[in-house]
Amino acid sequence: MPALNGLMMETPLLVISLLEYAARYHGDTEIVSRTIEGPIHRYDYARCLKRTAQLAHALRSLGIGQGDRVATVAWNGYRHMELYYAAPGIGAVCHTINPRLHPDQIDYIVNHAEDRLLFVDLTFVPLIERVAQRLKSVEHFVVMTDAAHMPKTVLPNALCFEDLVAGRPETYEWPELDERAAALLCYTSGTTGNPKGVLYSHRSMMIYAMNICLGKSFGYGPTDVVLPVVPMFHVNAWGIPFGAPLGGSKLVYPGAKLDAENLFELLDNEKVTVTAGVPTVWAALIDYMRRTNRRLNSIRMLAIGGAAASRAMVDTFEREFGIHVVHGWGMTETSASATDTRLAPQEAALPYDDRLLFKTKQGRGRCFVDIKVIGEDGTELPRDGKSAGELCVRGPWIARGYYNDEAATRAAVDAEGWLHTGDVATIDARGYIQIVDRKKDMIKSGGEWISSIDLENAACGFPGVAEAAVIARPDPRWGERPLLVVRPAQGAKIPPKEILKYLADRVARYAVPDEVVFLDEIPHTATGKIAKRVLRQQLIADKKGAA
Repeated sequence: MPALNGLMMETPLLVISLLEYAARYHGDTEIVSRTIEGPIHRYDYARCLKRTAQLAHALRSLGIGQGDRVATVAWNGYRHMELYYAAPGIGAVCHTINPRLHPDQIDYIVNHAEDRLLFVDLTFVPLIERVAQRLKSVEHFVVMTDAAHMPKTVLPNALCFEDLVAGRPETYEWPELDERAAALLCYTSGTTGNPKGVLYSHRSMMIYAMNICLGKSFGYGPTDVVLPVVPMFHVNAWGIPFGAPLGGSKLVYPGAKLDAENLFELLDNEKVTVTAGVPTVWAALIDYMRRTNRRLNSIRMLAIGGAAASRAMVDTFEREFGIHVVHGWGMTETSASATDTRLAPQEAALPYDDRLLFKTKQGRGRCFVDIKVIGEDGTELPRDGKSAGELCVRGPWIARGYYNDEAATRAAVDAEGWLHTGDVATIDARGYIQIVDRKKDMIKSGGEWISSIDLENAACGFPGVAEAAVIARPDPRWGERPLLVVRPAQGAKIPPKEILKYLADRVARYAVPDEVVFLDEIPHTATGKIAKRVLRQQLIADKKGAA
């Protein structure tokens, strides 16, 4: 007997509909941006949609059509947001590029994506000038500023953003696209090999936006003021430029000034209720608030992702500053987060210290995302909170492959459609995930596996530790031993013996490092994670200079 189809309309899920919705029902809600030029820029969703239409006309005038890639090298701001909608709105692809990558990687990414246009913020004009001649597919470079601030530049075929959109119609007949058409493109940071392209569809981005607006997730609403510290060039700012309009929330973009003082002022002045960023940003904010004895009273939720947050960090925000923390896990391939730590009632009712244990895990999976951990033989491991294996995920906003890279796709996605993440994790009976480590960062000492993340989190609880990293050092007896690297807080004096004694009370004896190295700065990757490969090169090079 043939299947009986439903009689519901099949209106495609397209990202431009989010901005149209916000303009129609929350048209006077503000979008606030700290600009590169200096002043704070303010307008609303209604004006944003009109300017997005003007930009869409501008893109079409430059010959951009369906499937064409339009690149951006830009901070979080209103012009960047207009590109987020205008390019996908006409059927093109908005390709955000991380300016913190090495110039050679930017060169590779632009040419691999075959970007036809490249929009660049004032800050990054010198960076793009250095590689412009190598960017074979780029036809025009558009500087994201007005005529008064347009720099003298050697960029070929350079255009001024505001001149490009000025005078164009403020409405656009947005085409009805296939919802599975590509909308956005991000590349991984390329810590091993070349960066890999993750190509998001309209459908995947819309389902993700709806999911993060759920009450059990971030729950964006009309009374919220949302500030994404996470850059728009990093996994679409974790979907916030799409989720906030869907919720009718005010948006605040911090621009280039992400130091603790400027960030605090913007959070405080705009009465931000929800914000999101990586642990390094929040560590600096904690230090600033402690030094100045200042507090943020409006925030109802602070999201931490990109790297594991230590128990000490979560505890400091919650107990010392009264700020509710949500921890999550995700990657470029998962459109940002696949899990979060909005606790279920059973865990939320626990005493504070027990509750904190769950908040420092990576949480439970979001709706529609399947998650499992597998052993070395590929079989699924028990959900007992102890059995550690590689974390695998699949779902409607999980990458099923890499753009124009069949070899990388075969290595990461199995025949059943599971993405193998490279993270080692456990899952307990309640579904809470604990990331143990990256496969490549696990330390094997005398036959015992040591988690660098567990050691780092424990070390961050010692007074005066601003940041900690643990790497494996070759050892003739044990094979490998953990080396603890610490960045002290400003003015802090940390006796090495005391921190090792502190760790001895918190981790297994075989896991206690033999030595502590103190650095003024710990290197980070382009996405804000600790650059352990760089640390290994700096601290564990042999006489030949090999890591």
